[in-house]
Amino acid sequence: MLYPFVAASVAINLFMLGLMGQAAGLPALSPILSLMLSLPLGLPASWAAARWLRHLLDEADG
Repeated sequence: MLYPFVAASVAINLFMLGLMGQAAGLPALSPILSLMLSLPLGLPASWAAARWLRHLLDEADG
């Protein structure tokens, strides 16, 4: 259930990273390319977010 949200945040972060890369002389990433790159990267990121959320829930249970 987290995958769409995590993939969208990965896309935003990749786009911002591409904008910052312009200061170093790298070409900019288009929003479409950032979105396409975030689709496969969203899976491990959502796995990590789910593990982190599970840890927080376990910690809250005490």
